[in-house]
Amino acid sequence: MEKIVNLDSVNEYNTANNNKTLHPLVSVIDYSKASLRDWGDVDTIKFQYGLYSIFLKDVKCGDLKYGRHYYDYQAGTLVFFAPGQVAEMENPRVTYQPMGYGLVFHADFLRGTTLGKNIQDYKFFNYQTHEALHLSDDERQMVMDCFAKIEFELKQPIDKHSKKLIASNIELFLNYCERFYDRQFITREVAHKGILEKFEDLLNTYFSSDKPHIIGLPSVAYFADELHLSANYFGDLIKKETGQSAKDYIQNKTIEVAKNKVFENDKTVNEIAYELGFKYPQHFTRLFKQRVGVSPNEYKNLN
Repeated sequence: MEKIVNLDSVNEYNTANNNKTLHPLVSVIDYSKASLRDWGDVDTIKFQYGLYSIFLKDVKCGDLKYGRHYYDYQAGTLVFFAPGQVAEMENPRVTYQPMGYGLVFHADFLRGTTLGKNIQDYKFFNYQTHEALHLSDDERQMVMDCFAKIEFELKQPIDKHSKKLIASNIELFLNYCERFYDRQFITREVAHKGILEKFEDLLNTYFSSDKPHIIGLPSVAYFADELHLSANYFGDLIKKETGQSAKDYIQNKTIEVAKNKVFENDKTVNEIAYELGFKYPQHFTRLFKQRVGVSPNEYKNLN
């Protein structure tokens, strides 16, 4: 049996968790105030998000799934959702007391604020499997301090400064999360090195197979999916490990393969382009010249 939970209204979400609504578009949630959860005869709960939602749960209540993959979710981690996303909880515990904290805010609150212009820069709202943010004790305390500052402003009488101060504190919290994710990329360096090696193997296999003919040029999304990562997390990981974007890494590899093919005497530029997955040979020639400085034929003559 499946249950669908829509998270569209801050007030409804507060009511469901026995929290007082201090602002119609923003709330800091204390889950310990919520009543015991009893999902009854439910195998899967599907959460449909209409709000930006960040959860710091202190109890694991089921297997959290986003898309086809699972979060490496456990007590003491932060998970992020943006409006329009759908997550599933499989095998929910029949009865449990929710614990932890959350921050929810509606997209309408961001309109006219600096955060509203920059919210798309916080790519962790689109992270998924193996990508939850694991907090150290000091980082957890910083998160709680940020939540406390936001809640303090929510409790003040609304004036001309309220929106700016609340939005600024949410932005400060998200900036700290970016820093904590950078730390996590470093502390998980060994695991990420393994991912980079697998990525390189997948690239080599891609060009030695018939995939360029069937799929076309290799994409960031294709390799992220093969590695069971979200495209955003995968892109950030490659950037931090190599200093270049995943797209640039793939294009550089494509050009390296192209350089070898240029010296196969029986192949024309058009044939090489199609073998690599380019729809139009002129696009291949343009990219080659951008990366190498000369056209494929000029490169062959020079060498």
